[in-house]
Amino acid sequence: MTDDVPELRASDADRERVAEVLRDAVAEGRLDMEEFGERLDAAYKARTYGELAPLTRDLPVGAVAVPKVDMVKKSEVPDGSWADRIVGGEGSSTGGVAVMSGFQRKGRWTVPRRFNAFAFWGGGEIDLRDADFADREVVINCVAIMGGMQVTVPPGVEVVVRGVGIMGGFDQREEGVPGDPGAPRVIVTGFAFWGGVGVERKQTRAQRQALREERRREKLERRAERRELRASGRDEQYEAHRDMLEEHREMWRNAHDRHGKRRARDED
Repeated sequence: MTDDVPELRASDADRERVAEVLRDAVAEGRLDMEEFGERLDAAYKARTYGELAPLTRDLPVGAVAVPKVDMVKKSEVPDGSWADRIVGGEGSSTGGVAVMSGFQRKGRWTVPRRFNAFAFWGGGEIDLRDADFADREVVINCVAIMGGMQVTVPPGVEVVVRGVGIMGGFDQREEGVPGDPGAPRVIVTGFAFWGGVGVERKQTRAQRQALREERRREKLERRAERRELRASGRDEQYEAHRDMLEEHREMWRNAHDRHGKRRARDED
């Protein structure tokens, strides 16, 4: 066991798995409504595995449990297959130029250790979501003169922005977000004069589709569970704890919205 495992950050999916375990437990009579409410509230506020694990430790949680902290090794934490995307070698494209025109680098391509982009009265799109990387740290050097560029990175990538703007600017909203284990580090640097360089983090189309499929499957599972509970005469109890679950989910979303607004005010 490594001492820092309990401090690993929990994801929204981890919190939802714990919420489902608690919901099953109250439906089976293992938790009363007061205990359910307290644990559910703690689950949606939890930030680490160390805060989530005690919430289901005394329940027969089965396969949906968050892994027990004392059994997880840091080397066992999945790295999102980033190792397969750090391919080494040279990049498939080393730069892009747009003079009163535009350029794109997107889809399946290999980002070199240093990619140089230049735009004059034009624009460029540098999309890294489906790209491979020549190294764990790559530099995107952007020079935008009366033009603009957009750098798009996938979730999990660490972004560092070091560009300088004169009557222009570099977007720094994605800077400071921790990267996934094994993920590459993208440094966006360069110079913008009467222009700008945007940086945003977006999921790929495949990731968005997978998320939609997961939500659809969960919806179908909830419908099937409701039918089963209605047939067993426990529909009223089901509705009560479903209402409480939705209430806490709303609280979680509101907390995220408030955090986003505070972050926006701080940036302004």
